[in-house]
Amino acid sequence: MYTAVERSSVAVTFDPPESVPRLAMIALSSDLTSERDAARLIPRGAALHVARVMNVNPATPDNLARMAPQLTDAAALLPEGVTLGAILYGCTAASVAIGDETVVAHIRKARPGVPVVTPVSAAVDAFGALGVSRIAVMAPYVEETAASVVRWFGRHGLDIVSAQCLGVADDRDIARLGGDTIIDAALAVDTADAEALFLSCTALPALGVIDELEERLDKPVVTSNQAGFWRLLRHGGLSPRPDAPGRLFAHELRERVA
Repeated sequence: MYTAVERSSVAVTFDPPESVPRLAMIALSSDLTSERDAARLIPRGAALHVARVMNVNPATPDNLARMAPQLTDAAALLPEGVTLGAILYGCTAASVAIGDETVVAHIRKARPGVPVVTPVSAAVDAFGALGVSRIAVMAPYVEETAASVVRWFGRHGLDIVSAQCLGVADDRDIARLGGDTIIDAALAVDTADAEALFLSCTALPALGVIDELEERLDKPVVTSNQAGFWRLLRHGGLSPRPDAPGRLFAHELRERVA
């Protein structure tokens, strides 16, 4: 038995399109960390729309670079007909392997005019906002991948005074690294002449140890996801949640075109 459906007499109204601030992210198919970090940083009332792009492990520069042609299709899967404050590409080492400008170009083929954020360019902006240029880098990757990230930072105005890697080849394993391991690795790479510390890789679950490390080291600690979402939120004119970790969120983004 069923009842016929009737059209309701209630007048339909819609919220204005701008009533929900909208941000976007292209995450790797193997990513287990970025969305969890986003949930801790994106303020209530805002929306983060996520598309995924196929990634093949191990995370070597050659494998990471293979994502490039897929970025346009991934960006095309983001919601159409809405205004996006910015799009974050959620991979540090792939941004280096593909090339930061190439990442932006591929994404903008599908979403022209929308600011595109990569973790490496966001990190450079973050250190600029913090007023530091000499950094130590801890990367969970294998040596080849870690070295490519270090060289990229060196070409973009940062002095890398110390760099170490953990030799983990699969980003799904990186996502399972324990907090104690991350803290110990960060303390091991730090040096007296490093003004700040960078913890590379969007798969690295480092957001939860930033405050402890900054207290113990008495210097800024920046992670890939922290920097990426810091810049994403600033492009969207948004502030992070009040408990967002680290000194970085107290600083504004300088004017940027990309």
